[in-house]
Amino acid sequence: MSTVLLAEMTREQIRRTAPRATVVLPTAAIEQHGPHLAIVTDTLVVTTICQRAAEAATRETPVVVAPPVHFGSSHHHFPHPGVLSLSSATFTRVVVEVCDSLARSGFRRIAVINGHGGNDEAIRVAAREVGLTHPELTIAASSYWTIAHQALVDEGGLGELGHLPGHAGGFETSLVMALRPELVDAASYPPALAGPPFASDARHRPTVIRAGVSLGSGPGYTDDPSRASAEAGQRALDLIVREVAAFLVELARG
Repeated sequence: MSTVLLAEMTREQIRRTAPRATVVLPTAAIEQHGPHLAIVTDTLVVTTICQRAAEAATRETPVVVAPPVHFGSSHHHFPHPGVLSLSSATFTRVVVEVCDSLARSGFRRIAVINGHGGNDEAIRVAAREVGLTHPELTIAASSYWTIAHQALVDEGGLGELGHLPGHAGGFETSLVMALRPELVDAASYPPALAGPPFASDARHRPTVIRAGVSLGSGPGYTDDPSRASAEAGQRALDLIVREVAAFLVELARG
């Protein structure tokens, strides 16, 4: 294949490629990222990771990347401006129906790779529904930081940046600095916030929503973006791409 991007392929190229390839569906969000990052942050990061990982994995197994689901479940970021959100039910349905479309195009392996925390539970629900509807499919769903968490901590030392992945903190700000530094307004960095690092097993913990506490009442970021650097961001990207590529190869090998 001359490209890993599904959108750049013709229908006949897809017809020939689909039965033997893994198709990656990036899921993301368009939402506020503090006073200093562009609202495209999640989409920018996950689409870059997916494309680079696909290009690396394709050396061993065919991989193509579908256009991303740009809009995610971001209601918890209201009432900040710049939040273009789908309800959790709508987002889940979109992922299910896009995966159904990919199956109808002939793909038999789908990897949903997510880049927005608010989507993490929904992509897993969607994958289970798709798997039940299409027993001929192999489907996987994960956020990129879940796949790469151990490598980021053990090899990258990136826990020092703050929460992994956090939101608009040192980690995400570093990624954007490495990719599109012009989208980082360092003059608008907010005050540092303290807190425990992100736990990779957080999804196995109880969810507790306190009465009277608005999910959108926070400052819109999690830690200290001033810790960010382009060097740390590039180190993180290299590790994430490596781990996601290995995940795609392992998925294809069964």
